[in-house]
Amino acid sequence: MIENYKFDGSSKLDLKKLPTNSKKDHINKQTIIQETEANQLKIQSLQEKLYAQGIEGLIIVLQARDAAGKDATIKHVLSGINPQGIDVHSFKQPTHEELAHDFLWRFNKALPRRGKIAIFNRSYYEEVLVVKVHQLYKNYALPQKDKEDNYIQRRYEQINNYEKYLEQNGYRIIKIFLNVSKETQKERFLERIDQPDKNWKFSEADLAERALWDEYTKAYESMVDRTSTKTCPWYVFPADQKWYTRYLVSEVIFKTLKEMDPHYPTISAEQKEHLLSCKEALLSEDGHEKLFKEAVKKEMEKDDPSSSF
Repeated sequence: MIENYKFDGSSKLDLKKLPTNSKKDHINKQTIIQETEANQLKIQSLQEKLYAQGIEGLIIVLQARDAAGKDATIKHVLSGINPQGIDVHSFKQPTHEELAHDFLWRFNKALPRRGKIAIFNRSYYEEVLVVKVHQLYKNYALPQKDKEDNYIQRRYEQINNYEKYLEQNGYRIIKIFLNVSKETQKERFLERIDQPDKNWKFSEADLAERALWDEYTKAYESMVDRTSTKTCPWYVFPADQKWYTRYLVSEVIFKTLKEMDPHYPTISAEQKEHLLSCKEALLSEDGHEKLFKEAVKKEMEKDDPSSSF
């Protein structure tokens, strides 16, 4: 099913034609929820092996419009994962220090060590989204030659090269765009305003970005079209129904981990022999401790008159 939403460079993305809900897939909600739960268990098992093996890392890039459900998706799909084996990075507006470096600097610092999974909640793709839509690069402290009209085109090339570099250094990348409809985004914004416990989620800046819906649509389409490859495709999943989004995300993570095929490390004959000697030492220790406890008990019984009753 996830293949229906996969873009590997062989076709162009038209967000207006792509579904934002499950209607066209004709699926049963309860069945999908059960399959999501099954995927969670499979992911947990594979993640433990990935961490133990430590030779390949997984980076999950999540991009979406506001209120598409990135945080909730991460929280739900990866619940139960050993926290030692996962890093979650939520990238906000860059700081002055980050702007003083190349645009990949802060993301490169956040790369997980091999064996771990990293979630990039927003990523270096913001450079061809918000930076592109608002033309923020024109105010960057860069030489003028690097701020010409081909700035965004160069960024596509640099991102493709960067991801190729990561792939050749032991990393897999899953790129997901959560495709929420304008109507559903409006409903979720109103919910954030109406429900006191969700007020903190709403920002007036969200409305400003919503006003640029068409501009962002073009930016997302260009992003997918220019950075989708056979080895590093984009998945554009419908995001109007959270239960379906979670299933699709769990499915692509499980599928990727399964392809990575991690295993617990094997040990040499010499190491096995050493383990057996450690086992013998522990068993011997248990035997000595048992004898000692029995001897102490007998001595206590001799000194305790009530023990004869």
